[in-house]
Amino acid sequence: MAEVAVHSERRGEGIVISDDWPGYSLDLFSYPAHYSGDLDCVIIPHGVIMDRTERLARNIMDELGDHDIVVLCVLKGGYQFCADLVDRIKALSRNSNRTIPMRVHFIRLKSYLNDQSTEDLHILGAEDLSFLAGKAIVGTGKTMKTLLKHVEAFGPKMIKVAGLLVKRVPHSSACVPDYVGFEIPNRFVVGYALDYNEYFRDLNHICVISESGKLKYKI
Repeated sequence: MAEVAVHSERRGEGIVISDDWPGYSLDLFSYPAHYSGDLDCVIIPHGVIMDRTERLARNIMDELGDHDIVVLCVLKGGYQFCADLVDRIKALSRNSNRTIPMRVHFIRLKSYLNDQSTEDLHILGAEDLSFLAGKAIVGTGKTMKTLLKHVEAFGPKMIKVAGLLVKRVPHSSACVPDYVGFEIPNRFVVGYALDYNEYFRDLNHICVISESGKLKYKI
């Protein structure tokens, strides 16, 4: 899971980034020049993302190392996190007495227009998930509450949700992931495959988009 929203009183187990955290200056990092003026700050550098993802992979190995699992990657925002998480699980599996047989399946959800989440949710690739019966599922992607109901109907042995980002949003009823990377303020972030109208997926760091950036790429 790349990003979910959670009520501010329901804290995950991830690294907490406080509401008053100003982020890092863009001048400290390299980023595509075509996004100059479109970003406010770097909120999570790429290297920190990688280190945290490796820790989540170790947690998954510790808890699910004896299970045959299916990874459900929710596109498009979750693809980079999913790819890096799976790579690290595979690396740990190669160098451990405990291994995880894995399959990866891709599902696409669409729920954002500009910077607003909408009620119009489309699920592609989840029509027939009968192969999940009896398997342990690790879901990675946003808008998981709706998807979980759909997946449960196919009778998996267990379902675990991995989320890189949990966003503190007032009055949210979203599910809290079992494996959390970072808990962040309620700000619209882009980069590391998270987009704003399909832009910024080519940005390695997770950044806060500027108001001018929102206007520039608004549809």
